[in-house]
Amino acid sequence: MSRREMTVDSERRAFLASVCAVGGAMLFAPRSARALALHLIAEDVVIVQFSDNGARIGAARVAKVEKPEKEWKKQLSQLAFEVTRHGATEYSFTGAYWNNHEKGLYRCICCETALFSSVHKFDSGTGWPSFWQPIAAENVIGPLKRHPAADETEVTCKRCDAHLGDIFDDGPRPTGLRYCIDSVALRFVKTA
Repeated sequence: MSRREMTVDSERRAFLASVCAVGGAMLFAPRSARALALHLIAEDVVIVQFSDNGARIGAARVAKVEKPEKEWKKQLSQLAFEVTRHGATEYSFTGAYWNNHEKGLYRCICCETALFSSVHKFDSGTGWPSFWQPIAAENVIGPLKRHPAADETEVTCKRCDAHLGDIFDDGPRPTGLRYCIDSVALRFVKTA
């Protein structure tokens, strides 16, 4: 074995040993230490941040919010948990915001990311809050096409992967889109 091959082999073994040591330590670390370590290795995402009065602050790289189901269940109502974490849908005309006409912005119930503005809200007649565009395209993901033949319309929060609702192409101008969103996936912040 050449000197270079020995060095590469030695570095590879050291790397594997460190990965094993960290993994082993994670198994026996207290829960809080494991949660912190998992948080530190979670991927970052870029979103556009907004103040509660709707002013655009700017793009920011933030940690992706990832929690075990047990933590989400503590934070959310049962319906909000089922909708945001499992893709369920609330009944039409039952949510808090389908008929809301106040000025403000709508944040993700799971991670507080700004998602929609009342400026883009319209009455679709469907019984769910409907918007013709998100407050910032960078803050939502959708529709997801997991397979070429799939006709999926799901819209999710970019920061925490919360299921928000679905997007359809029967909305008003200028986009022609209808983001049909579950009220329980949102928290409304009223502005003056």
